[in-house]
Amino acid sequence: MSTAELVTSAPEVTTVLSRPPRSLWRDAWRRLFSNRLARLGMVIVIFFTFLAIFAPIIHPYDARKDSDLTQQLLPPSSEHWMGTDEQGRDVMNRIAQGARPSLGVGVGAVFVAIVIGTLLGLIAGFLGGRVDLLIMFVMDIMLSFPGLLLAIAVVALVGPGLRNAMIAISIVSIPVYARIARSTVLTIKQAEYVTAARAVGVPSGQILFRHVFPNSLSPVLVQGTLGIAAAILEIAALGFLGLGQQPPYPEWGAMLADSVKYLTSGAWWVLLFPGMAIMLTVLGFNLLGDGLRDALDPRLRVN
Repeated sequence: MSTAELVTSAPEVTTVLSRPPRSLWRDAWRRLFSNRLARLGMVIVIFFTFLAIFAPIIHPYDARKDSDLTQQLLPPSSEHWMGTDEQGRDVMNRIAQGARPSLGVGVGAVFVAIVIGTLLGLIAGFLGGRVDLLIMFVMDIMLSFPGLLLAIAVVALVGPGLRNAMIAISIVSIPVYARIARSTVLTIKQAEYVTAARAVGVPSGQILFRHVFPNSLSPVLVQGTLGIAAAILEIAALGFLGLGQQPPYPEWGAMLADSVKYLTSGAWWVLLFPGMAIMLTVLGFNLLGDGLRDALDPRLRVN
């Protein structure tokens, strides 16, 4: 390269070197928002979250009084945009009111599972030995049962209801987060900065929660986003079986169970719209989770 070319390229090199490096999280957010499918998932999630939070506030609802037998199974119209069900209740209103239990239980169950599962995985991976063997043995036993069947067994044991359904889904979800956290910790604790912290005498507890734990969050957060979608499906399945939200309170899975018998009679709207609510919510969380996974992948990071 000639002297003139070196001089010409020097400002560019200086600019690149002087540019402050982006943090991992800022770079992840930038790539997340640049993903069209992730943005679509975010819009869907925000919409249903807004619905779950504000629908009961904007339109107070008493499910025990919401019945008008003169309005049974009316098709969608300007008065009832999504029609009415077998008891004359507005389907759109019940879908809006049912967003809170469906999303609330899904998010709550995943949050509890993440807290307990991540803590168990951190302890098992960091301490190793017999502690690791014991914790993972219990997790493997739980994973040997189909998740939905185990949730049904737990609800059948403690009784039907929304709170018990959330507890059941939390229990079956714990092993997933425990194994993810453990596998991440096994990799991180071999890193040079952890070895250096041990060498200078940093206590094990401080190493675990100040160095290992923050760097193991990415895969757990991604799985948590995808896990909310799975939890919503499980809540709907338990509601469909009559083990979730109890009548007359609205819940999407229970609405599907009540409407199946009217499908052959031509009342398609009582089944279609609750099913679409479940489908769109699950799709939104899946798209957001996929985008978050790509955004947090360090191999895709460009400086």
